[in-house]
Amino acid sequence: MSSAMTASTPQAAAEILDRIIDASSGLVLLDGADPLSLIAQFRAVSRSTGQAMYLWQPDTGLGSLRDVHVRVPDCQRLGNALRYMQQSIHFGIYFLVGLELPLSAMDATLLRQLARMPREHLRRVVLIDAPAALADHLGELAVRLNSADNSPRHLRLRDGRWLA
Repeated sequence: MSSAMTASTPQAAAEILDRIIDASSGLVLLDGADPLSLIAQFRAVSRSTGQAMYLWQPDTGLGSLRDVHVRVPDCQRLGNALRYMQQSIHFGIYFLVGLELPLSAMDATLLRQLARMPREHLRRVVLIDAPAALADHLGELAVRLNSADNSPRHLRLRDGRWLA
């Protein structure tokens, strides 16, 4: 098993997910991630919890993480997917992987609007390993998180052993 896979356990993904949900902005920049293994872990969390999570990629568009074959219609292009995220009335976490610069002015505007959405809407857009220029452009509108868990672990006793 690779070290990237051992570092990204379902529990670690659930902890990252909690930090995403608790973010003060609707837009989260997730750095330091191995996107493939992290998405696989989020998929496992989505399947076990029923959490509404979606993944947008340039080649596949927007689809459900829980149900791999379920695609959101007309959301292949980034602008359409961002408009869908903005207009959705349901709770959801939307992961965007593979964003390439330059973004159109409309796409950049939609990202800024999603970042400013009221906290009670509980909609999060997560850019995984976003280009540095985009992160700089968004500035304080987005919350930056690192996939490496820097917080102290909550230890628990199981079968006479302390587990993180």
